[in-house]
Amino acid sequence: MRRALWLGLWYVAGIVHAADLLNVEPELWDRPRTAHTVYEQPAVKQAVAAYFAQSDAQMVIHHAIAPESVLQAEELRAWLMALAVDAARIRLVNDLPSDRPLAIEVTR
Repeated sequence: MRRALWLGLWYVAGIVHAADLLNVEPELWDRPRTAHTVYEQPAVKQAVAAYFAQSDAQMVIHHAIAPESVLQAEELRAWLMALAVDAARIRLVNDLPSDRPLAIEVTR
């Protein structure tokens, strides 16, 4: 019963599960960024909530191989660290096609 309640709360809260990829809106990179503007991105907000909800969570930033995508992924990693995500628990993976925006995955 207790587990069902927690699962229901996670579903209602919109917390991500391990297999979910959260796309970061490309418009984020078109304007100046602050910790607040980055955190207000739906993908970032959901990923950070899921990360802190699980003590053993890891974050994976999926990006394309293009230099601009790599730079965006590195910057996003730095912003996540500014939001108190442990740097050792963030990985960058270049597995997206060039036409896809960055995506965040929270895993265990």
